[in-house]
Amino acid sequence: MAPKIFAWVFPINFLSQLTGASGYIGGTALDVIIKAHPEYEIAALVRNPEKAVAVTKKYPNVRIISGDLDSGPLIEEESSKADIVLHFADCDHVASAKSIVAGLGKRTTPSYLIHTSGSAILANLNLASEFGKAASDKIYDDIDDVQEITSLPESGHLHRDVDSIVIGANSDTVKTAIVCPPTIYGPGSGSGSIRSNQVPELTRCTLKCGQAFQVTNGATIWNNVHVQDLANLYLLLTEEAARPDGKKTTWGPEGYYFAENGEHTWGELAKKIAKKAKAKGYLKTDEVISLPNEEVIKHHPFGHILWGTNSRGWASRARKFLGWEPKGAPLDETLDDVIELEAKALGL
Repeated sequence: MAPKIFAWVFPINFLSQLTGASGYIGGTALDVIIKAHPEYEIAALVRNPEKAVAVTKKYPNVRIISGDLDSGPLIEEESSKADIVLHFADCDHVASAKSIVAGLGKRTTPSYLIHTSGSAILANLNLASEFGKAASDKIYDDIDDVQEITSLPESGHLHRDVDSIVIGANSDTVKTAIVCPPTIYGPGSGSGSIRSNQVPELTRCTLKCGQAFQVTNGATIWNNVHVQDLANLYLLLTEEAARPDGKKTTWGPEGYYFAENGEHTWGELAKKIAKKAKAKGYLKTDEVISLPNEEVIKHHPFGHILWGTNSRGWASRARKFLGWEPKGAPLDETLDDVIELEAKALGL
């Protein structure tokens, strides 16, 4: 059976399934991919009519699949039809990952799964007593340390259970890549959510309580990446999967891709937010107080993880094999906009 991707010199009959198409990451990646390749035939899983209308209005040629991540038989059926599956939705949803893998396993022609994980996988949550207290000296490289990354224990490491399902799907006909973004920032460009999570939430909590805070010592470090740069990485991987004349990058168990363009210390970032928010009149003081885990959780149920863990990893693979070059504005340059948006949302 001939693959659905023909020669590059002709319009490509390319079938791809997406989950999370109306979300922040998936919506931005979908926008970038469609703009680069309007000839691609894309089906998108969308969970409610309002989001479906928004996707269709912006991208009339996208085929809408009505369902959610628990629509196992539907996901399996659609995955069995797809040359490439891009999974942007919940990276901890075991059932949907199994449905995708089952569907791709039915195919007799080559197929690709590009799965979204998250660099919280690098944080050891079993060391809760260490949250916020110290910067990690360990910096994972997605080439040199790939065996260690893909062998982290599931206990204490978020996303590892689903990562294992994806990696285990590799076969003669199914090839996978896992994209593992860190703190993502910048406005999205999709049809749905355009707001990130970690930095806007820290800003919202700061403005809401009228005081900037950090998790204990605030010493922990994460990498960061602009959402448009992340979307360009998905574009490069999708183009590689669509290439009929061989692949120049890594697929399979070692096809693990960090995405970063620098790093930040959470305590230092809290100080920058406080200083800018005070200058704008949203805070009376730019002092940053230290809070223990139990107090941080009162502001956000996962705040001790979002702002109190270490996650440091270099994106060597994307740069080396795909020529990925992040070009987005640095995180610091986006803080003014984040503060204004969160202040407006809070009615300040």
